[in-house]
Amino acid sequence: MKLLEKVVHRTPLTTSSSINYMTGKNVYFKMENQQKTGAFKVRGASYKVAQLTKQEAERGVIAASAGNHAQGVALAAAKRGIEAKIFMPEHTPEAKIEATQNYGATIVLTGDSFQEAFEAAVKEQEKSKSVFVHPFDDPDVMAGQGTIALEMLEQEDQLDTIIVPVGGGGLISGIAVAAKHMNPNINIIGVQAAGASATFNLYHKQGSDVLSTVTTIADGIAVKKVGIQTFPIIEQYVDDMVTVTDEDIATAMVYMLERKKSLIEGAGASAFAALLAHGDKINSNHCGIIVSGGNMDLSRMPQIQKLASNNHISSLV
Repeated sequence: MKLLEKVVHRTPLTTSSSINYMTGKNVYFKMENQQKTGAFKVRGASYKVAQLTKQEAERGVIAASAGNHAQGVALAAAKRGIEAKIFMPEHTPEAKIEATQNYGATIVLTGDSFQEAFEAAVKEQEKSKSVFVHPFDDPDVMAGQGTIALEMLEQEDQLDTIIVPVGGGGLISGIAVAAKHMNPNINIIGVQAAGASATFNLYHKQGSDVLSTVTTIADGIAVKKVGIQTFPIIEQYVDDMVTVTDEDIATAMVYMLERKKSLIEGAGASAFAALLAHGDKINSNHCGIIVSGGNMDLSRMPQIQKLASNNHISSLV
């Protein structure tokens, strides 16, 4: 925790009386969209990069990302004065590409999804011998993400549930371990997009845990395969996994923009979407919601608004 104090923001934990009334719960939003780089990923990347020896740092770092991890690695590398090369899917939002370049990283666009970019990055790392900074399957990265839970429980010690977006599982792994260490009785609920549900499938032992394609507006959690190191932690510490549709996610995005004046991306809205879609099944009086990021491509707003207008839970919000 102290290692990151001078690197990352202690983001606010906000509430809304209208949301509390609407959901019948006291809801607390951890606003990681207000974090440096606009997403939580800078925590894990910074913690990992801070652990590098001088010899490792001299070799530089390499990573694969759908966008937010890229910015986190680029900023963390820049702060240590080391080179960073980031592989990103070809359809990555331009805003995320530009932001990563502005931190000084070299960008390589390749493949249709994170998985293709990841495989290309692994091949390059084998040649260059740079240090690979995995977006989720790394204990140091998970530990860095876990600082979110420590902050949340310091900010509001009555939390009985935390709902967390899940892509590869680094965020929920770190949060679950940290939160359960502080309060063994706290419930941790993971959320995946219905069109990218590999971890959900394996957790509930239904469907494939290796997907040939992923389709969701939440590009930050559009991961095809379950994390090798993260899933055993998820299996041990996470109490439930749910999915949400793109319509659910879009509704949460529009609500946050209109009512809380907060721009959040699809992945960042998925935990709130889960509360809206599954709230009647979530037994919680003090519910924490991880708003994981806000790096949204504004050109997609018409699509988001259309999806939200078609959603069955729109009447609730």
